[in-house]
Amino acid sequence: MKIKHLFLFFLTIIWLSCSDDDSNPVPVDPEVPATPVVVGMRDGINLISDDSLGFVLFAPGKESVYLIGDFNNWEVSEKYKMKKDSETNRFWIRIGDLQKDKEYICQYLIDNAIRVADPYANKISDPWNDSKILSTIYPNLIAYPTGKTEEIAMVVNTSPDSYSWKVSNFKVSNPDNMVIYEILIRDFTEEGSIKGVQGKLDYLQNLGVNAIELMPFNEFEANNSWGYNPSFYFAPDKAYGTSNDYKAFIDACHQRGIAVIMDIVLNHSYGQSPMVRMYHDGKYNPTADNPWYNQKSNFANPDAQWGCDFNHESQYTKVFVDSVFSYWMKEYKIDGFRLDFTKGFSNTPYPADSWGSPYDAARIKNLKRIYDEIKKRNSDAIVIFEHLSDNDEEKELAEYGIKLWGNINYNFNEATMGWGAGQGEYGPKGDVKWASYKERGWTKPNLVAYMESHDEERIMFKNNSYGNDEHPPYNVQELATGLQRTEAAAVILMTLPGPKMIWQFGEVGYDFELNNDRLGKKPVRWDYYDVPERKALYDVYVKMNKLRNANSAFSTADYTIDLAGQYKQILLKSGNDYVCAIANFDLEPLSAEVDLGKAGQWQEYFTNTTTDFPTGKQTIELQQGEYRLYISK
Repeated sequence: MKIKHLFLFFLTIIWLSCSDDDSNPVPVDPEVPATPVVVGMRDGINLISDDSLGFVLFAPGKESVYLIGDFNNWEVSEKYKMKKDSETNRFWIRIGDLQKDKEYICQYLIDNAIRVADPYANKISDPWNDSKILSTIYPNLIAYPTGKTEEIAMVVNTSPDSYSWKVSNFKVSNPDNMVIYEILIRDFTEEGSIKGVQGKLDYLQNLGVNAIELMPFNEFEANNSWGYNPSFYFAPDKAYGTSNDYKAFIDACHQRGIAVIMDIVLNHSYGQSPMVRMYHDGKYNPTADNPWYNQKSNFANPDAQWGCDFNHESQYTKVFVDSVFSYWMKEYKIDGFRLDFTKGFSNTPYPADSWGSPYDAARIKNLKRIYDEIKKRNSDAIVIFEHLSDNDEEKELAEYGIKLWGNINYNFNEATMGWGAGQGEYGPKGDVKWASYKERGWTKPNLVAYMESHDEERIMFKNNSYGNDEHPPYNVQELATGLQRTEAAAVILMTLPGPKMIWQFGEVGYDFELNNDRLGKKPVRWDYYDVPERKALYDVYVKMNKLRNANSAFSTADYTIDLAGQYKQILLKSGNDYVCAIANFDLEPLSAEVDLGKAGQWQEYFTNTTTDFPTGKQTIELQQGEYRLYISK
C-alpha cells in the first residue's frame, strides 16, 4: 500500500471512531478524489466493522455511480458518489455510522439512469415478488421501499446472521458409487421450503441416497420456477427460506452422511441480472461492451438458446464464475455442483440443425479450467456436467475426472412399456447398454445414469398411458403391472457400477404428467408411499441402495452386460464376490442362458432363497416383468 493511501486509511478509522452523529450515516473519506480501491476491498459488499460497509462495483465504461438507500433517504447526493478507480474500472465507497444488526436496502444508480443491486449481493429486495413470500417460510422479511425507488435492490447488514455448524469437515464417501436424489424444492413438500425438505431427511436416509441434488436455489426470477432463470448468483432464493435455513439443511444432511450438490446455471441469465441490466440495448439484449455476455448465443438452434449467453472466453466471466463456486463451498459448505448445459460454454458457432455438436477444443478448455478452479478450492468437490454433446467430448471430460449426466429415459421407458422389441432410430428401443460407462469407452465410472430427471416425462405416466396392452390379460397400463416392470428397470439400473440418480418420487412411481404444463407446479404425492404396489417399488430401491453401499462388487470395473434384448443381464465380479442381475421385459415368459461366471451356491436377494448352480452358465426362465438378483455365497 502506498504511504498516501495508508495515511488516508488510518485517517478514516480515526474519523469513524470519533463520529458521534447517529442521525444519518455519512460516507467515509468524502474529501478524497478519485482513487484506487482501498487494499483489501473486493467486488461486492465488504464488511468493515460493526457500523461500516464498503461497496465495490466493477463497471467499465460507466461515468458515475451513486449509492442510494435507506441510510440517505434514497437521495442522490455528492456525499454518496462512489469514487472511481480508472485503472481497474471499479467504483467504490465506504460508509459508516450504520446500526449494528439493522438491515438496510440500497442500490447503485449508474450514470443517473440504471438502478441495480450489486451482482455479489447475498440478499435482495424484490418489488414484485417479496410480498408474496409467506411469513412461515421467511419470517420478518424486510419490506421493499415502495415509492422511494424501483427495480431490485440489495439488502445489507453490518452484522449478518451467523450459523454455528455442527459438521465442519464433511467429506463425500465413495463418490463413484453415489446414489443422488434430485429435488425441486417447490414440488417436494407441501410447505415448498427448504425446511420442508429437511423434514424429509429421515425418509431419504432410509431410501439409501447419499447425495441430494437441489435444483437451482440461488435467486431466480419470480418465486415460482425451476430455477433455470437465475438473476443473482450469491443469494439463496428467499421463496424457499432464509440463509440459515439452507445452512441448517446442509448441516443436517452432513450429519446423516448425505452430500449436497447445487444445481447451477452459468450458461445464461435473464433481464433481471444486474450484469445484463448494466449493458443492454433497451430490450435486454447484451451490447458489445458487456464484460460478461455475448451479444447473442452462438447456437443457431433455437432449442439451445436461453436468455443472455455468458461469454466464457471473457476474463471477467471467468473471475465471476470462480467466485460463485468459491462462495457456495466456503459459506454454505456445498459439496459440489451440477452445471446446466455445459455444451453452451463456448463461443464456437453451431448451425441451426445442430443439437449434438462437433468436438470443440475451446469448450473443453473452458470446462477443464472451471473444474480445476473448483478442485483448487476443494479437492473433494463433486463436479457434474449436463453436457449433452457427442461421446468424444464426454469421454475426455470423464477421463479428466468430471462426472456427466447420462439420460437413459427413453430406452428404459420403451422397455418398461413393453415396446422394447421394436426397432428405433438408433437401434433396439429397449437397449439400455448406454447406462454403462464402459460401453461408452470410458475408463472411469463418471457416468451419472438415470431413468428420470426433472426434464423427462415420467416413467409411470407413460406406462399408464402408452404401455403395451396387446397381450391380455397381461396389461402394462394396469398400475401394478407397470410398477413391477419399473422395479425390474430399477434393479438393472442400480446394479450397474457408477453413480446413479433418482428423480423425486420416482421411487414410488410418480405418474403425474410432466408435459401437460412443463414448468408448472406439480402435485406433492407423499400419499403414494401408503399404496402397497408403490411401496414395493420404494422397497426395491431401498434394498438396491443398501446393497450398493455394502457390497464392493457394485464398485467393480470387472463386469459384463447384455442389455440390448428383452432378457437383460449384468454380471459383476469383485474377487470371490459375484453378483448377477437378470430381468425379462418381454410380455411373455422367456428363457435364456445366463452367465453367472462360476458354479456354486447363489442367494436370490429379494426372496432370500438359495440355489445350487452346477455350472457357471444356466438356462433360467423368467415370467414377463420378472427380475432376480443372484449373489454368490
